[in-house]
Amino acid sequence: MCGIWALFGSDDCLAVQCCNAMKIAHRGPDAFRFENVNGFTNCCFGFHRLAIVDQLYGMQPLRIKKFPYLWLCYNGEIYNYLRLKEHFQFEYQTKVDGEILLHLYDRFGIKEMASLLDGVFAFILLDTANRKVFLGRDTYGVRPLFKMITDDGFLAVCSEGKGLTQVKHSMSTPAKITPFPPGHFEVFDLKLTGKVESVQVDCFHNCTDEPRHATYGGVEKLGTDFELKTVKNNIRILFENAVRKRLMAHRRIGCLLSGGLDSSLVAAFLVKLAKEEQLQYPIQTFAIGTEDSPDIIAARKVAAHIGSEHHEVSFTPEEGIHALEEVIFHLESYDITTVRASVGMYLISKYIREKTDSVVIFSGEGSDELTQGYIYFHKAPSPKAACEESVRLLKELYLFDVLRADRTTAAHGLELRAPFLDHRFTAYYLSLPEEMRGPKDGVEKYLLRDAFRDMNLLPHEILWRRKEAFSDGITSIKKSWYTSLQEHIESEVSDSQLETAAKLFPINPPTTKEGFYIRQIFDKSYPSRCEWTPHYWMPQWIDATDPSARTLSIYKPDKDQ
Repeated sequence: MCGIWALFGSDDCLAVQCCNAMKIAHRGPDAFRFENVNGFTNCCFGFHRLAIVDQLYGMQPLRIKKFPYLWLCYNGEIYNYLRLKEHFQFEYQTKVDGEILLHLYDRFGIKEMASLLDGVFAFILLDTANRKVFLGRDTYGVRPLFKMITDDGFLAVCSEGKGLTQVKHSMSTPAKITPFPPGHFEVFDLKLTGKVESVQVDCFHNCTDEPRHATYGGVEKLGTDFELKTVKNNIRILFENAVRKRLMAHRRIGCLLSGGLDSSLVAAFLVKLAKEEQLQYPIQTFAIGTEDSPDIIAARKVAAHIGSEHHEVSFTPEEGIHALEEVIFHLESYDITTVRASVGMYLISKYIREKTDSVVIFSGEGSDELTQGYIYFHKAPSPKAACEESVRLLKELYLFDVLRADRTTAAHGLELRAPFLDHRFTAYYLSLPEEMRGPKDGVEKYLLRDAFRDMNLLPHEILWRRKEAFSDGITSIKKSWYTSLQEHIESEVSDSQLETAAKLFPINPPTTKEGFYIRQIFDKSYPSRCEWTPHYWMPQWIDATDPSARTLSIYKPDKDQ
């Protein structure tokens, strides 16, 4: 995980612009470099490094002797770089996984390069010989990227929007800053005048496409054999491979553990594979909540079962309310459920950074979207509608859950890894018959649970534990985080203030006091940037006025059963 930043076509002093790159310093606490491009006085790169692989030669912008005209800044991990290197017999200069982009681009061009990558990434590639700039982002947007381009030919790029809000350019009106779309690349011409012009935008990965990169042992083709025994075996193989390939790191690995199905599966495989790979340290797991919270209790059971070095982080609603402004600043979002769910993840990431030496952090993000895990999927009108909703959620992950996971961990210089969003695993799961993927016998994610039955990876009650709303999971069964937050906001926002919401915020106007409160905080840090949250996350097929599962009549937390 790193922070990348670049300007192209700037007429202003680049040294003055450098201060904007420092706004994402939290993404790479190990080293920083700011570099002008030789022979292109109006182009520069900024890079904040979190050293995970090749700590000696991993600084960026990355250049190698074979391609002196190529400059690369990227954030991410390319899990199949060794396979590609060996297959195409590339001669490597470093041990950096990202070097593969330079070789692939030189041999195949930008689209083929991007489509061959198995990993998570955001990249800025400058080809000075052909005066081209290329931007790209992984299938689900696990690694963030923002761009700003003006009508007069100025391009600025950054891992987070905050690094672009004060960038100087010649236009008198604020330039639009937008998140770069996942699974896409964009090509810009760098004119002789130094100005920039977009010439091509194209998709190289769709979440439903079978990946073109190298296959992994056990499942050579995704295939169309949907006999249940075969499907469950393939799910096990692909998920284990998804975790295994993400062990690529020279820093200590840990795992967030809520005690729910998703994070528990990730943690169980992580501990299992770490032993097989003979890592020189025990896997640390991390849970947050009050002493009697369902998540803390469940995570404790999982940690004892899998044998992890377990850490529990105490949470109080007062601490959560105090952190809200910092959380929203790092999120760059005013989506209600994203903000609520980010508070615990932000505080646990802070603990990990301050109290441990784990830097690479695994989590269970993406499973609910892929495997139809949200409570409201029980109300889907048809299997087809449920599968369409699943794909929609996956395509929007970069606006919500993936955004939350990246920003809350990156705020404390940690690198997030999400095995459920492995492209090969997701492509296979989405290829399964519609009827196979939905809730069964009143249990969401039935197929995923059933695939790992009888493996003794997890305690039975954890494998079949119902999904908890976040607000119920981390706080006392007597009083949830949701309730405490509502009580606080009730004292901060009056009825008359809420009545002015549509006038104050004409785009995505908040309809609740909580939404109004969050939007006020967001606008204080990011005025006129409401487009960063194009809409609120809300459940489908249900007459809901709030995104929390606890407000739905079909929600039954563990304590009510």
